[in-house]
Amino acid sequence: MKVRITEYLEIDLDREEWCCRCCGYALAGARDDYKTGCLVAQRPLEEVHPSLNDGQAYSFTPDPDFCRLIEFYCPNCGTMIENEYLPPGHPLTHEIELDVDALKARYGA
Repeated sequence: MKVRITEYLEIDLDREEWCCRCCGYALAGARDDYKTGCLVAQRPLEEVHPSLNDGQAYSFTPDPDFCRLIEFYCPNCGTMIENEYLPPGHPLTHEIELDVDALKARYGA
């Protein structure tokens, strides 16, 4: 049985795996961080957020010494599953930790 967790992530309770919702690819064990099974890319902030200066007295240019953009992709179909902005040197965020046993009990898996 598969349970939707986010727009692009689901849990296969029978196999206890994180899966891509677009292609079904198994990313990682359900008791682990799904990001360990993703392709990871760090994007240049200047590419994603071009300088804002449309005739104003000020301009804004993202500072890569202050922030970095990390993107997580399904290695099978290339769907972007998640992204996060982090200070340089900060570890990746483990933002979803599920009680797999409780989910199995709830869904009868």
